Amino acid sequence: MNTTETAAKLVNPWAHEFRATMAVAWPLILTNLTMMLINVTDVYLLGKLGPDALAASALGAGIMFTMLLFGIGLVIAAAPLMATEIGRDPDNVDAIRAIFRQSLWAALLITIPMWTVMWFTGPLLRLAGQPERLANDVALFMGSLQWMILPALGIVALRSFMAALERTGWTLVAGLAAVVFNAAINWLLIFGAFGIPALGLWGAGLGSTLTNIFQFGFLIFIANMHPVFGKYRLFESVFQKDWERLKAILRLGAPISLAMGFEASVFGFAVFLMGYIDTTSVAAHAIAIQIASVTFMVPMGMAQAATVRIGIGFGRKDPAMIGRAGWTAYVLGVGFMTLSAIILWLFPAQLAGLFIDVNIPGNAPVIALAVQFLALAALFQIADGAQVVGAGMLRGLHDTRTPMLYAAFGYWLVGIGVGSYLAFGAKWNGVGIWTGLATGLGFVAVLMLVRWLRRDELMARQVDAQLQI
Repeated sequence: MNTTETAAKLVNPWAHEFRATMAVAWPLILTNLTMMLINVTDVYLLGKLGPDALAASALGAGIMFTMLLFGIGLVIAAAPLMATEIGRDPDNVDAIRAIFRQSLWAALLITIPMWTVMWFTGPLLRLAGQPERLANDVALFMGSLQWMILPALGIVALRSFMAALERTGWTLVAGLAAVVFNAAINWLLIFGAFGIPALGLWGAGLGSTLTNIFQFGFLIFIANMHPVFGKYRLFESVFQKDWERLKAILRLGAPISLAMGFEASVFGFAVFLMGYIDTTSVAAHAIAIQIASVTFMVPMGMAQAATVRIGIGFGRKDPAMIGRAGWTAYVLGVGFMTLSAIILWLFPAQLAGLFIDVNIPGNAPVIALAVQFLALAALFQIADGAQVVGAGMLRGLHDTRTPMLYAAFGYWLVGIGVGSYLAFGAKWNGVGIWTGLATGLGFVAVLMLVRWLRRDELMARQVDAQLQI
């Protein structure tokens, strides 16, 4: 930190923390949105092939992304570990390089079993009773899509490194380049051109894999050539193992992986429950959850920034910085979701109309139900923002096991339990499921906040064990 930055921090430490948090967060938020834009592009292109191809890709992508989340949860554990090392000694390039290197090993370790499961997607779907044609189409799609897992986790590892150094702008540049590359390569491979045959679903999966390889390669180039990143020599002796640091990543990352899996699976199960009600409920749920997913990118980026800023403070053993970093990210994340909740409350019909044609009379029941769901999504928004930022704050303190238990209990026992009772016992139908989801998220948010308020106790217990990596 230079003299000017130090002076600014001393004069107004909260303003300094706001600027530092936003500098890390805004590129991460926009990077998260580029990931959604890539998915939207794929859905648009595959929709041109017809409903069968779109259904197969939706099922296949859902399976792949659910599994990918487990891998992401494991690999992102490197971010707080690297941030803590930077807080302790910003010149210790060997430690940062070693943690990054082991994050790649962790990515490989979790990818191999995922590849194995995905290889047998077709037989597993047939065993589960899915129609033969759908199972075959999904298997065709997954045959080329599954190979994106390892480069995708490599991207996560490099993003974690750049975030730990509080230089996230290049992750956004890489994300934007990937959006353009993905649109071009998928169009080329799905429909064929310039002598390349139309490969349909298989081409879509291959295009996604090539997009991730392209983005991974782009970030490797930046990591090697950038004057700040280059001094870490990230890929020097990349195959060298460091069992202690690998165990630290697995110990910290496994609970994150499971917590992210619990959250992803509970929303998947909510769709499953909607199917027991009627197709109108499924369609309305899809609209409401898509809107909620877009706004969720903001607190998720704030959570990532909180992990880094708190991790640096943890390494410095600076409780004041930890407190400012946590509360700054929390207020920004929850504040944004409060504003988005107000918008959802005031303009639900207009927002629903962005995803379905309001001029078609047959869509009226879907729109009416989506409006009800969006009213509940207003409360859902605030709780979702609070819980994801809270989890990011605790990760900065290397606290992941108890938050994982909160996630399992809150999402499944409270969220699905309350939602199922209200939907089918109290006959609230889809409104009951959304009430349950909001209740579960709110329950987790409160538990995360209570645990954050005990951060001094957590630091006292963890500082000796977690910093010796």
